[in-house]
Amino acid sequence: MKAVQPAGVPAITPAFGRFSRFVRRSREEGRLVVQPRMGFADTATMRRGLEAVRAVRAASVGTVTVDSYTRVNDHASARRALERGDDLNGYPVVAHGEEETRRLLAGVADDDFPVQFRHGSALPRDLFGTLARVGADATEGGPVSYCLPYSRVPLPQATAAWAECCRILADRPEPMHLESFGGCMLGQLCPPSLLIALSVLEGMFFREHGMRSISVSYAQQTSPQQDLEALAALRRLAAQWLGDDVDWHVVLYTYMGVFPRTPVGAYRMLEDSVRLAVRSGTERLIVKTAVEAYRIPTIEENVDALEFAAAVEADERRRAPGAGPVQQTGIYEEALRLITSTLRFGDDVGSALVGAFAHGHLDVPYCLHQDNANRSRAAIDPRGTLRWSHPGAMPVAASGGHGTAEVTARSLIDMLGYNERRFDREELVGAAVRGML
Repeated sequence: MKAVQPAGVPAITPAFGRFSRFVRRSREEGRLVVQPRMGFADTATMRRGLEAVRAVRAASVGTVTVDSYTRVNDHASARRALERGDDLNGYPVVAHGEEETRRLLAGVADDDFPVQFRHGSALPRDLFGTLARVGADATEGGPVSYCLPYSRVPLPQATAAWAECCRILADRPEPMHLESFGGCMLGQLCPPSLLIALSVLEGMFFREHGMRSISVSYAQQTSPQQDLEALAALRRLAAQWLGDDVDWHVVLYTYMGVFPRTPVGAYRMLEDSVRLAVRSGTERLIVKTAVEAYRIPTIEENVDALEFAAAVEADERRRAPGAGPVQQTGIYEEALRLITSTLRFGDDVGSALVGAFAHGHLDVPYCLHQDNANRSRAAIDPRGTLRWSHPGAMPVAASGGHGTAEVTARSLIDMLGYNERRFDREELVGAAVRGML
């Protein structure tokens, strides 16, 4: 396709929809927006969760996480589960129906507390239709990011479905916000340049199909310095490629991989992500709780995490106002190369994404989906930096002299637990020392 001509930093555009208005207002007030990952099956508990999040001492937005049956469009099973009183892992929007979901949001969601529905569906037409009719503020996902990791749906089918779903959301009188999950592919061990490229490309896909309120994402990885550089590159590329008619912002995810098992380690992990968000100028942060390694958190545990995040944010702003220098190791250039070369594979962004994956030109390491080549490999070097150990057919370079060895089954398991060990070490060493006294 003919690539969109990159522009400079876009002029300030109108905020489209109350989700975008809230994020922009919070940014102007110097506040980081914090958000949980929360979902409960019954409406009363879900509403109590939203009310508790609204009441936290932070600039918070609400989350309704959808259950697994709804993600695969098995609404009949979701309805039977509700009739039996089963404890689902989220809120079955379609099974509950429009009237019940409107009751959930009534008197809770408003200009001071927008609510996002998070889902994980490769084919979300039923869900998006319901969300559009009930007046939801925001949702998320993408044709790649909710297809390759979570489904067996062919990528061309998912891409066509997401094009239709974007048009459903774009046709609403009050615009809905749509967040790309592209910066979170597999949660860990996907180098920053590919995360950035996928998030920006999905944002371009959303724009191509009528969306004007968009966020691009990035998941915290294993090196704070590398993450700072990655977030700066993501912001620069979004400004260049999303266009002056799109209201966009950046959302950071607290680490999405194997989480620390000790409370101290989990809170240290969350603390690092908050400080990263403040230092990078990120507008919104998806937090995780101290029990992520074990189970779905309670409402109270989500509230604790949000208020802890707000306290760390305040401390970080007192300590280090403004951003310091950011290292430059070529993440921006590598991500730009992935974006521009991908666009040559089709006449529009959707077909370009399908073509790039078909040729292995985009290739998510360790992803087993049938439309992913799975020839690329990434590894964590001795300094904690996530690099390409083998790029497959992608136009990126392997790490060369950075000390990253070939990935083996044993080293892969070791890397998956890198952050778990790093953040748990403080409490585990302390416990061992106390046991010797």
